[in-house]
Amino acid sequence: MKADTVWILDGNNFVLSDGSGDILADRVGGFFQFDTRCLSHWQLTVNGEQLHALAVTEPNYFRLRFFLVPGSPTHYVDAKVSVIRERCIAGSGFEERVTVLNHDREAVDFSVRLAVDSDFAPVYAIIAQPMDRSGRVYRHVEQGRLRLGYEREKFRRETTITSSEPVRFDEHGLTYDVRVGPHGRWSTLLRVDGLVLRPDGEDARAHTVPHRFRSAEQLQSDLDRWVARAPQLSSDWEALNRTYRRSLLNLAGLRFTPLAVPDVAMPAAGLPWAATIAGRDSILCSLQSLSVAPELAVATLRMLAINQGSVLDDFRDEEPGKIVRQFRYGELSAFEERPESPYYGSADATPLYVILLDEYERWSGDVGLVMQLEDTARAALAWIDEYGDIMGDGYLWYRSRNESTGLVNQCWKESADAISYRDGTLPGLPRATCELQGYAYDAKVRGARLARLFWNDPAYADRLEREAAALKERFNRDFWVTDGEYFALALEPDGRQVDALSSNIGHLLWSGIVDESRAERVAGHLLGPQLFSGWGVRTLAKGEGRYNPLGYHVGTVWPFDNSLIAWGLRRYGFLAEAGMIAEGIIDAANYFGGALPESFAGYDRDRTGYPVAYPTANNPQAIATGTPFLLLRVMMGLEPLGDELVVSPALPSRFGRIELLDIPGRWGRRDAIGNARHPLRS
Repeated sequence: MKADTVWILDGNNFVLSDGSGDILADRVGGFFQFDTRCLSHWQLTVNGEQLHALAVTEPNYFRLRFFLVPGSPTHYVDAKVSVIRERCIAGSGFEERVTVLNHDREAVDFSVRLAVDSDFAPVYAIIAQPMDRSGRVYRHVEQGRLRLGYEREKFRRETTITSSEPVRFDEHGLTYDVRVGPHGRWSTLLRVDGLVLRPDGEDARAHTVPHRFRSAEQLQSDLDRWVARAPQLSSDWEALNRTYRRSLLNLAGLRFTPLAVPDVAMPAAGLPWAATIAGRDSILCSLQSLSVAPELAVATLRMLAINQGSVLDDFRDEEPGKIVRQFRYGELSAFEERPESPYYGSADATPLYVILLDEYERWSGDVGLVMQLEDTARAALAWIDEYGDIMGDGYLWYRSRNESTGLVNQCWKESADAISYRDGTLPGLPRATCELQGYAYDAKVRGARLARLFWNDPAYADRLEREAAALKERFNRDFWVTDGEYFALALEPDGRQVDALSSNIGHLLWSGIVDESRAERVAGHLLGPQLFSGWGVRTLAKGEGRYNPLGYHVGTVWPFDNSLIAWGLRRYGFLAEAGMIAEGIIDAANYFGGALPESFAGYDRDRTGYPVAYPTANNPQAIATGTPFLLLRVMMGLEPLGDELVVSPALPSRFGRIELLDIPGRWGRRDAIGNARHPLRS
């Protein structure tokens, strides 16, 4: 999103606007709900003049306040009138209070105009390309409200706007003619609601399950409880404190309640393009956040189990045992113009599901959930071998069944150009990326633990352990690039190594698939000048054919990627290297107001002096928001051991002293305190 974009949200109910509070039709802002833009234009003027922001305050994730004056900014503002806009999420939409203040000694007449429109565009049509739509947009002025709608066969969406004060409605907005006394004020409360309608005009949500729409008061009460339950952080580095607080608030806002399971909340992937169920993102964010909010893992595991693949469906890339990649509710999904209701095109979500289930049990001791989800986990493990092993060679591959609208790349780097050779050549399909093999290895190891300890199936556990050991041996032989001493990005179907140097090798350390004898060379590459920018590890190394510091998956720095890399470095004993990554990422977060974006540019730190924003990055994004929590776990050395929490801090000097109090887990609540060592060594 653009730097001047501000937002409020509650799950997938959110509003994006510019810094004056306006939503302009020629930009990507709007009021969004259930993957549809319910407002595309929302512009306030006073006496025909646009408003300029003097200040914007953000009390929390669901509330904004704008302080405005009419006209263009000058070096000196002596305004006779000012305007305050106060916006908050409320129920099935948002409320906005507009207050006009007259600073003159005389009464003044004002024409306050709010121009309104909606294109009811699907999210994908906004971010990708315009689409031909056969539906009909309508506008109706009714007694006491303006109703905007879109209808296409049985698909109906509406937005209604009401006002607490007398107003003249027309099909394109609202006009107030008001007189404000000397040094007086005038105010109105606007309410905007989004509706999902059945053909008979009734709210469709009322005929499925009750959905969680909450008032501003309920949101505030929930936020207070959320913050009170979370571990309390105190550190000598204010940037860390600030980032932790902001991440905690953003994660609260990203909690999403699916229509199918209204009593749980899992992380939505992020704003503005992925405020929905996303298997990989929800799993990874839940994994990152175990030390802060382990209940997110419960909701994620249960929801993804409900949607686990059960049949062969080429259109949706569905296969038995496969975990869903994404679920959307919009027009494109309703008419199957895109395979998103749901879509299963990711090869990593399925092994990651097993990893999360095991790690959650290790952290929480919740054996009941492990028993409840045994069939789901077994089906996921079976998918790795039965459908993931496309070539029959024991590796996990991907190739879309849907050659028309399916994803070409089904690893976390989904861009079409993300998987390449050193010279930039793109490999054929199917593809076996290296980190997928690490995830498969880890899933088998963890599945064996679950089978032996909880499912009373030692024979199955033995089999999984044998398969994991064989995979590790085979992987270290076939993926190792001898002339560079690193692991290849992927394999082609004929076994050739796709030999670009990438951040994916850090995920291999996290999974444990790397032979000890090769770990030092991998760590050296990760912190070397080709991959490490000074802020974090780039997705693709400088010098590779497709490297671009502003390329989405071919040169930018992704915070979540770096959190897993740091976890892997810690696993293999590279404490200083893990600390370097943690310090770089937290330092970068400070430049973004404590809110880590999805990604930022891969320019060298000594070239720019500050992290350069990626122009269309999701922010907040779940796995970026979860990054500080995992980095804290890595630096503090937090690991479950039986019913105890082991604390083994290894902090860079810049962090000074860290206190993380009331960490939840199977031990109840536990405090962790660490002091930086000078110097920190591996």
